[in-house]
Amino acid sequence: MGRSISNELLEKSKEAMVSAVQIYNNPLIKFKSEMFIITSIISWTYLMHAYYRKKGIDYRYFRMQGKQKRYDRTKNGAYKHWELERCINEKSSPLDNGTANNLRFLIGIRHEIEHQKTDRIDEYIGAKLQACALNYNRELVKMFGKKHSIRDNLSLAIQFSPISQNQEKTLREEYEKDIPNNVRNFITEFESELQEEELKSLYYSYKIVYIPISVNRANQADKAIEFISPDSEKAKNVEHVLVKAVEKKKYLPGEIVNMMQNEGYSKFSMHYHTQLWKSKDGKNTKHNYGVKVSKQWYWYENWVDVVRQYCKQNKF
Repeated sequence: MGRSISNELLEKSKEAMVSAVQIYNNPLIKFKSEMFIITSIISWTYLMHAYYRKKGIDYRYFRMQGKQKRYDRTKNGAYKHWELERCINEKSSPLDNGTANNLRFLIGIRHEIEHQKTDRIDEYIGAKLQACALNYNRELVKMFGKKHSIRDNLSLAIQFSPISQNQEKTLREEYEKDIPNNVRNFITEFESELQEEELKSLYYSYKIVYIPISVNRANQADKAIEFISPDSEKAKNVEHVLVKAVEKKKYLPGEIVNMMQNEGYSKFSMHYHTQLWKSKDGKNTKHNYGVKVSKQWYWYENWVDVVRQYCKQNKF
């Protein structure tokens, strides 16, 4: 299979995703979510076809007759290629679970809205659309290299007026009321089958927090967005905080052992510490207990709390 077709598919894919984002950010477009979904599905389909062609994987529908392939064709004789859902369900798909779930969600929404008048679903599913765009650029770069990145085209839309708390409450109630029952039912059924970890994945649904801020220093006046710490009061009602604290206090294992011994747990040793982190899979980054820096593992304060509780329970 020639690379020229793969490159052509890739360029079509990139152009379709840029178009999808431009449509969504256009304030004059009323049905932006619907148009974004349709166009982005075309984009992802081209991307997956380009990937499979690059890998030499036949993505045409066929059936075997003896030892020969008989390809399915349209009534005008063109090959029938895999649709996006088949592409992402294929065992050779390179997509992670969160990205695949995001695309399955959008495909399902497309099926529900293509023959149904829909209003005001933008805010209801906007986090899924944002994730779709970011996932696309990430996978594009992984598959074909940084030179193909379209990240500069994935910009945030600008809003011309702030929203008060009362306006936000009214809008939320209206969005809930205006969502067609078939769309609402699909979302409920789809997400009921996902694990909690899958629902929280930023690859499935990407939420951004905007906070109106007053500044008291000149060099802060140009900041349009405030990124908040996950441990702060502001973060308590936020499901996803995108930027963690810039610098956390870090501890070496020996420091934690000495700390526990100084607190009166004299029998606690490096042996018990190692047993504990292994039993809790403590170095798995999903737990956010620590970080590897220059081949050395450092533990965060929240891990020290786990160790302290362990010492109390086992009366070291």
